[in-house]
Amino acid sequence: MSGCSPFKMRLVHLDLKGAPPRVCYLSEIFPLFHALGANGLLIEYEDMFPYEGHLRLLRAKHAYSPSEIKEILHQATLNELEVIPLVQTFGHMEFVLKHEALAHLREVALFPNTLNPHKAESLALVGAMIDQVMALHPGARWLHIGCDEVYYLGEGEDSRQWLQQEPNTRAELCLSYMEAVASHVQAQHPTTTPLVWDDMLRDIPEDQLSASRVPQLVEPVLWDYGADLDVHSKALLMEKYRKSGFSWLWAASAFKGATGASQALTPIEHHLRNHMQWLQVAGSVPADTLQGIVLTGWQRYDHFSVLCELLPVGIPSLAVCLQVLLHGGFAENVKARVENFLGTSSLEATDFRSERAGSFPGSDVLNLVTQVSLHLCSSVDALLERDRYVTGWFSPYHRRRKFIHPVMIQHIQPQAHRFMHQEKPFQPVVKCLLVSEVKL
Repeated sequence: MSGCSPFKMRLVHLDLKGAPPRVCYLSEIFPLFHALGANGLLIEYEDMFPYEGHLRLLRAKHAYSPSEIKEILHQATLNELEVIPLVQTFGHMEFVLKHEALAHLREVALFPNTLNPHKAESLALVGAMIDQVMALHPGARWLHIGCDEVYYLGEGEDSRQWLQQEPNTRAELCLSYMEAVASHVQAQHPTTTPLVWDDMLRDIPEDQLSASRVPQLVEPVLWDYGADLDVHSKALLMEKYRKSGFSWLWAASAFKGATGASQALTPIEHHLRNHMQWLQVAGSVPADTLQGIVLTGWQRYDHFSVLCELLPVGIPSLAVCLQVLLHGGFAENVKARVENFLGTSSLEATDFRSERAGSFPGSDVLNLVTQVSLHLCSSVDALLERDRYVTGWFSPYHRRRKFIHPVMIQHIQPQAHRFMHQEKPFQPVVKCLLVSEVKL
């Protein structure tokens, strides 16, 4: 199955902080992941993990139960997919720090994204989160502890005071906290190696990295989702990390969720080019450098943003990207393999507006999203934003209050009925345009 891929581990990232799949869907899609060439999963639970005790407030109302977590792991094992759980422990802590009971642990009081690294309670909090997650993932060889995009680090009052003391620096603050979290993992789960996103490490000088214990404790995951990824710069960065003492490195690409916070359809060509660039990077560094690659599939840019592409919408892109990693390119024979896996007769990598969804698990969702994005949205927008009767007498103000001048019904309702007949799959979406339920 591994073919000639330079990446021993090929992990599909499941970002559960937006539109998390039901377990029954995961059991349908995991066999396809395996068939396409994946051999692992990076599962970012966020508020979908069934935290207990004093951490119970972190879980969403629809969080997975412990038995569902076990079923996900069972299905992964059946399909030879090694699971690596991800727990954010520094940045992207919105799902934790949004709660009033934990707001005092914010680095900057106004912003819920970054944890205050100076408080003992902060380390105790993330330690408890890690321990609960690991309790349901016994034997996990790796645990991803996040640590990316730690915005406003050093700007909290505690940090300002700490930074006034020589020779303290923001880089040292970051390294010391990473070391503390990784040391907790090492002490409590000695057979598990922590992974961290690498962006907070990139600008730290080699000698400062070497002087810390971080290279002995973690394996960095270098992420870059660009179609024009700079191969030479990435190879130099990897060389710096290796000289700093990191034994193994990981790469992270993207198969969806990296081209716009509100992106609805996946531009496959962008992600194809991203993976082609990563193959060049892998080919330019020593063979014992890279442990594997994470194919990220973001559902939201952060806890408060809108959804980007849903998982089923990104499956054709994932299929292309995994097969590219296995076969080293996207020649016609590889394209034919992808089309066969997806159950489609024609895959258009350069046109994400293609309406040929295929027959893979979730293809009906892709078909609906495509229809809505390409046809219904523009039609409804034309009515809601450019029709003078709607903009003048059936504005958002009127619709919220279900209030309209009776005369205007004669002008608006025929167009709404036309939508209902032309776009039958989307009747619930356009029902709001029918004004029979408003107050006259």
